[in-house]
Amino acid sequence: MITVQREVFDTGAEIRKMTADRTDIGAVVSFTGLVRDFNEGKGVQALTLEHYPGMTEKQLAKIEEEANRRWRLQGSLIIHRYGRMEVSEPIVLVVTASAHRGDAFAAAEFLMDWLKTQAPFWKLEEDPDGSTDWVSERQSDLEAANKWQQSD
Repeated sequence: MITVQREVFDTGAEIRKMTADRTDIGAVVSFTGLVRDFNEGKGVQALTLEHYPGMTEKQLAKIEEEANRRWRLQGSLIIHRYGRMEVSEPIVLVVTASAHRGDAFAAAEFLMDWLKTQAPFWKLEEDPDGSTDWVSERQSDLEAANKWQQSD
């Protein structure tokens, strides 16, 4: 399931919704990405994410479909926020559920690696002094995503 929203999400509530009355799930892995107060050695006061509605959801669905193709999942969830977010607020939630932990862990890691490099979001960081900078891709994110290309 894919959701792109402005509102803050409740990780626990989302996991409970996904697993309610499911007896086939033996493992649930979740990742919640938060706005931190630094990036590349600079202070961060807030983060604004922009996206193209429709295009973003379509790309996230492709990424989720790929995870479900590669691993045996009983469920998957991606919630990604947009708009202005303060330090410590959640940005993204990825949840994977499977019969066994290996598939859930691998799929969750894959989803995050590909979201970081293939999801069409644009990030604008606000420094404590009020200046803003667009965030570029990191080499480490590209390398993390590339490892999944090699394991096809």
